[in-house]
Amino acid sequence: MKTLQENAVNAIRVLSADAIQKAKSGHPGLPLGAASAAYELWANHMKHNPADPQWPDRDRFILSGGHGSMLLYSLLHLFGYGNLSKEDLMNFRQLGSLTPGHPEYRHTVGVEATTGPLGAGMGMAVGMAMAEAHLAAVFNREGYPVVDHYTYVLGGDGCMMEGISSESFSLAGTLGLGKLIVLYDSNQISIEGSTDIAFTENVQMRMEAFGFQTITVEDGNDLAAIGAAIEEAKADKTRPSFITIKTQIGYGCPAKQGKASAHGEPLGEENVKALKEFLEWPSQEPFYVPEEVYQHYHQLAAEKSKAEADWNEMFAQYCSAYPEMKALWDQYHDEGLADSLLDDEEFWKQSEKPEATRNLSGKVINLVKDRLPNLIGGSADLAPSNKTHMNDVGDFSRTTPEGRNLHFGVRELAMTAIGNGIMLHGGLRAYVATFFVFSDYVKPMARLSSIMQVPLTFVLTHDSIGVGEDGPTHEPVEQLAMLRALPNFHVFRPCDAVETAAAWYSALTSRRTPTALVLTRQNLAPMAGSSKNALKGGYVIDDCQGTPDAIIIASGSEVELAVKAKAILESEGRKIRVVSMPCMDIFEEQSEEYKESVLPKAVRKRVAVEALSDFGWGRYVGLDGGYVTMKGFGASGPAAQLFEYFGFTPEHVAEVVRGLN
Repeated sequence: MKTLQENAVNAIRVLSADAIQKAKSGHPGLPLGAASAAYELWANHMKHNPADPQWPDRDRFILSGGHGSMLLYSLLHLFGYGNLSKEDLMNFRQLGSLTPGHPEYRHTVGVEATTGPLGAGMGMAVGMAMAEAHLAAVFNREGYPVVDHYTYVLGGDGCMMEGISSESFSLAGTLGLGKLIVLYDSNQISIEGSTDIAFTENVQMRMEAFGFQTITVEDGNDLAAIGAAIEEAKADKTRPSFITIKTQIGYGCPAKQGKASAHGEPLGEENVKALKEFLEWPSQEPFYVPEEVYQHYHQLAAEKSKAEADWNEMFAQYCSAYPEMKALWDQYHDEGLADSLLDDEEFWKQSEKPEATRNLSGKVINLVKDRLPNLIGGSADLAPSNKTHMNDVGDFSRTTPEGRNLHFGVRELAMTAIGNGIMLHGGLRAYVATFFVFSDYVKPMARLSSIMQVPLTFVLTHDSIGVGEDGPTHEPVEQLAMLRALPNFHVFRPCDAVETAAAWYSALTSRRTPTALVLTRQNLAPMAGSSKNALKGGYVIDDCQGTPDAIIIASGSEVELAVKAKAILESEGRKIRVVSMPCMDIFEEQSEEYKESVLPKAVRKRVAVEALSDFGWGRYVGLDGGYVTMKGFGASGPAAQLFEYFGFTPEHVAEVVRGLN
């Protein structure tokens, strides 16, 4: 006869196995093996309130091994999150269901982050822990710990193999994130078999080297030992903690447990039956859970709500005692805080001399940092080059978590995951930065930003062959097309101060879309026609009288080039329109009438000018148009010589326009 606690754990296993079997696809191994650890954490240690999933001071839980999503869905259902019903579990992995194959943020109530790419959840958890540490340093006052919660992340061997976890945990240890607790589901099995074929390192020694407290639970079904390990982890306030929990993949299914075949395929009807017999489950009926188990979870949920009630009482007293902090709290949590920048004359001021857009961006950052006290960010060891340092706000570190400048080290992939985690946590507006060519390292986590609709800002400098002497390894060519290909992702390549302000305004006011600012190393002249119309993505920056004979479309540093080519062609009696296209993505969001007013279909002679790949320009240039773009990689040499060598001169642009039929 199983105890109520044992049946509560086994309910997670049974629901997971039944849902995966009904869907005829999924990953039962993790839910079966890690059910005890998840139950013990959620039931007895984690601070959360199913009745209010957005409570600001809740503990965060991220399932980094997102393929084991039925573990999370079972917990959310049993605890009563968002009325996730048994029917929702029955629709696991079906089109339109609340239980997709991997957890999706904003889609299922209680899911804190979209996970699936292994290791990504580890990085996002580090970001959440950093956000908690910073906000605690800013807001907490003696007797009023209004920000005081933990971040828990559960992952397995695959998460620990991925490089992103090492990048992220190296920084977490350096920063001493004492409220980050990693639960390592160590079953030593991956899809191809035993992890010994490719993964024999001592993971705990690695984590110790990163600066983590390390704890081991020998039996992944020993609830008392798991609970003691979690409490030991919480007791260490100076180091993040790493709990190795030795489990059996597919536990409870005699034919599958401990085997690779338990990882990513349904158990099979006979094996599900055998699982229920092994667990002494009271019924073979699919999705059956005894009423006393439901009542147990409902009681746990009711008890959890008391923590928020106590916090609400404390927070009300805090607001009364510190009204200035209440006002600051409201600013930090106001999504529309940056909207007023639209009418800020200083923000939109044109530069008086040629300047690199990276420099102009740095000026914007230092202008808005006081208007937006919750702005936080930094670079992958490139702040002096990216111009992303905020003056006089301090550096975030182990001893100064109140600082707003983040130092990610040379860790672009982890940086972006951490940026996502900071944004997911809430209360902060984050930016991350590196050289544009290294957006290749950024891309996987930028893709998650887009999927999750997290408006993280990316500052990507040294945007073209203008990098010069560093040569083709550092000169981006295809990266602009790569980022433009992302759905729900805005890519700005501004030509001067006004367009740089537009890019930042769009980024800081975005509610659901991440934004990349692609910026120059070399100086660019202020453009007479640039304006707030850049917020429409594309606009006429230099026009002609009447219907143009041809249209030159450019972005960034090539806008000035296009205007100079226009002057040459006009001296020959041709009517030329120059269109600045700082953001194709936003231009595509405009009305058909507006797009027609900028790029009239009747004008078929069009030339795209951009010192990057021509991929993606075809929609604007058409079959009759031409290109002045990069056809291969760059070269090493002074920037001015490279632009001339690769044909980025007013004379060559004019020649291409003349050659259109």
